[in-house]
Amino acid sequence: MPLRSPVAKEGLPFIAIFVVVAIIGSRLVPFWPIQILLWILAFWCVWFFRDPERQTPPADGLVIAPADGRVVAIEEVAAAPLSGLPARKFSIFMNVFSVHVNRFPIHGRVEQVAYHPGQFLNAALDKASVENERMEVLAVTADGTKVSFVQVAGLVARRIVCHLKVGDAMPAGERFGLIRFGSRVDLYLPLTARIEPALGDQTRAGETVIAHL
Repeated sequence: MPLRSPVAKEGLPFIAIFVVVAIIGSRLVPFWPIQILLWILAFWCVWFFRDPERQTPPADGLVIAPADGRVVAIEEVAAAPLSGLPARKFSIFMNVFSVHVNRFPIHGRVEQVAYHPGQFLNAALDKASVENERMEVLAVTADGTKVSFVQVAGLVARRIVCHLKVGDAMPAGERFGLIRFGSRVDLYLPLTARIEPALGDQTRAGETVIAHL
């Protein structure tokens, strides 16, 4: 197995900028507290873009967490994005200290992808799901079960990265993108799905079992 970078490649330009600023600041600013602050910010940037390996449960019929973070909503909706089917929305909020690499939640195929420009409200708010900038994805399992999930930009996050294309066949737990600097991911599951976590629980992308289909 080839070695992977411990940080997401999308973060390398930001890490380089933070490190260069810290180096230049250390040379030009004689005030040592400022120097320490610049290096703390540089190390935080590396930490933010970390991309740890995860062990995804192998069982079929599972929905796996697409993001690290805290469960902020579990509720029924009349129509899930893209599918239009009644669904149970399951929302995960990522703060600036969470791993921000997102992972595919099911074994399935990408059926639709849709980008929506929007606002940059606090991603912990319910209205962020429909008012913020977001990327919607509809995936379908081998037996035809449809699961929608949405990357939602947040108050600080200004960039959604999604590498998925229509027709992509994806295993559960595979990396597919990230959202920079605080955000949220919404899952829209069939009403028959049995959800495991409760409100306030913490999830780990690629590892935590969200539901049984």
